[in-house]
Amino acid sequence: MIRELKVVNPYTQAELGRIPIEEWAEVDKKLAVAHNLFLKRDNWLPAYERVEILERVVAIMQNRVEELTKLSASEGGKPYQDSKVEINRAINGVKLAIAQIGNLKGEQVPLGQTRSSVNRLAFTLREPIGAVVSVSAFNHPLNLIIHQTVPAIAVGAPVIVKPASTTPLSCRAFMEILEEAGLPSGWCQMVICDQETAERMVTDRRVNYFSFIGSGEVGWHLRSQLAPGTRCALEHGGVAPVIVAGDADLREMIPELIKGGFYHAGQVCVSVQKIFVNEMIVKEVAELLAESAAKLKVGDPLDAATEVGPLILPAEVDRVEAWVNEAVEMGAELLCGGRRISDVCYAPTVLLNPPAEAKVSKLEVFGPVVCVYSYQEREKVILLANSLPYAFQAAVYTQNLDIALDTVNRLNASAVMVNDHTAFRVDWMPFGGRDASGIGVGGIPYSMQEMTREKLVVIKSKSIK
Repeated sequence: MIRELKVVNPYTQAELGRIPIEEWAEVDKKLAVAHNLFLKRDNWLPAYERVEILERVVAIMQNRVEELTKLSASEGGKPYQDSKVEINRAINGVKLAIAQIGNLKGEQVPLGQTRSSVNRLAFTLREPIGAVVSVSAFNHPLNLIIHQTVPAIAVGAPVIVKPASTTPLSCRAFMEILEEAGLPSGWCQMVICDQETAERMVTDRRVNYFSFIGSGEVGWHLRSQLAPGTRCALEHGGVAPVIVAGDADLREMIPELIKGGFYHAGQVCVSVQKIFVNEMIVKEVAELLAESAAKLKVGDPLDAATEVGPLILPAEVDRVEAWVNEAVEMGAELLCGGRRISDVCYAPTVLLNPPAEAKVSKLEVFGPVVCVYSYQEREKVILLANSLPYAFQAAVYTQNLDIALDTVNRLNASAVMVNDHTAFRVDWMPFGGRDASGIGVGGIPYSMQEMTREKLVVIKSKSIK
């Protein structure tokens, strides 16, 4: 009997489709195809062909923006307006990869500084790393798939991608687009399988590069099981600390923090979560945030007016509700929200001064909850912001350049935004966590670099001086 994965709309819980779940025998065949494509160098796709294929991908996607937007919003729950932004980002990501193909190059290695190295010319070539396996997350159903497959295609590496079990339909649509664009069979394959089979696939010795976006518990475990020589990039979550100085421009800051905190119901790895505010303005900032959050329209992601959609699973509503209740019971002041709207939606919530021991203070909430904390001394609050094992994107709001730069230098983060929220990202910038938040660097050009490796060539000739 064939097992099937049932895909539902997270808001209505209506079934969207079913996809067969593959057993190891089928996944093993796909790994063999990818591995053999890499081994047979005569079959490698030349750069010009990769460019032509990806250019056709762009053209097809541009003609299907509305269709892809509705599909992404339906299965992932991200509001229509934000899903459309994601689709256009995905298209731009393919364009970025096309532009970067011409920049994949080696370099000359100078020789002649010692007697033993004379009469030689040395340079490096950059080649595809080999078979790539990517495991993706639900919160950007198409754009994450682009980030985890297109760089491999662009550098000429065969890739297998496993989408999140809650959002596989956008990935399947992209596989169809690649086929329509003329990508030869086997160069990009989708796998739908259970966790046991996925772990067996990821840790197979034929995998040269592993890309993972998801929970730290799963990612670090898989890394520990990788075959010798498999390179990896892991992207986990963080708590996105924001430090607000007493001179911050509140008029510009409040809308940005609202967007950064409640975009996709807070289900983003760099969502604004912990806002440390100078005690002189903390009450004003907290009340302004609560006032704005309470006005956000929560509901059907396919409604163009919706600003906050559902959580990906009803169980996530239960978890967020329990965490908020715990924080309030421990002494946090509830300024807005703090309640479930339905089995699938939770009200945008602002908490003031939850204790350090509360889950909302020490773990990634991954829900529509923003915590505000009062501080007196900036140096001490930076130590507090750095006290958790997570280190991803952070932010500081101030009009003082010295304070801004000093805070940038002191925060343990892979990126620090000055007078902007923590969820800012463009797809050509380096992106990834450090410490418990991940390893490796994402961003289209950076992923392409990581999915290649150098080969040194040394030519010996008496004519070389």
